[in-house]
Amino acid sequence: MALPPSFDPKAVPVQAVDRHLPKVSAASLTPQAIAARFARQHAWEPELRQEAKFMDRPPAHASVLIPLVQRERLTVLLTLRPTHMSSHSGQIAFPGGKADPEDQDAVATALREAEEEVGLQPGFVQVMGSLPVYTTGSAFIVTPVVALVRPGFQLQANADEVDEVFEVPLDFLMDPAHHRHHVVDFAGGQRNWLSMPYQDGSTERFIWGATAGMLRNFYRFLLD
Repeated sequence: MALPPSFDPKAVPVQAVDRHLPKVSAASLTPQAIAARFARQHAWEPELRQEAKFMDRPPAHASVLIPLVQRERLTVLLTLRPTHMSSHSGQIAFPGGKADPEDQDAVATALREAEEEVGLQPGFVQVMGSLPVYTTGSAFIVTPVVALVRPGFQLQANADEVDEVFEVPLDFLMDPAHHRHHVVDFAGGQRNWLSMPYQDGSTERFIWGATAGMLRNFYRFLLD
């Protein structure tokens, strides 16, 4: 059962904000430090692995690209999904989607989907590693692939899948003072999620749900 079309996540009260948790230091948010963190490969535990199921359908494997654009401060490239999409419509998401049989692996899926959705050419992308899979309430088993993106790329959004493409500073997202907890009663139970709203000029970018969950795991990964 999907969330009702009238559901507005912005209207759900904030239960808590994680101001008490440490933010990831600036020294840990450089390309070199992130690459070194992936190279260390020591054991760590993601905070969020699986959402409460809200859609009845067979599970499907998918990948997303977490693109870290090499600006003066690293930024995360994100998309706004159109409202006509069958799942996660109108939400902020990473470029990505379902695996195709022709894809060699999860990384290939993420790179292909990023090129198809926003025109990000693989030649500008340097894959650093992957985070643990994250299972969404809509039954997608998602592999998040983290990559550096060299400036100079030209994007061309696929209007069928993307309304907007924008960037949010990584240091903002890796500061838990911006991580907000929400709880809502739904279908006889409770659904919990995080939001990380970012004020982009006059526009609020309401990052929540699976995207916020994977960013929270990235926070834990970099803090560890």
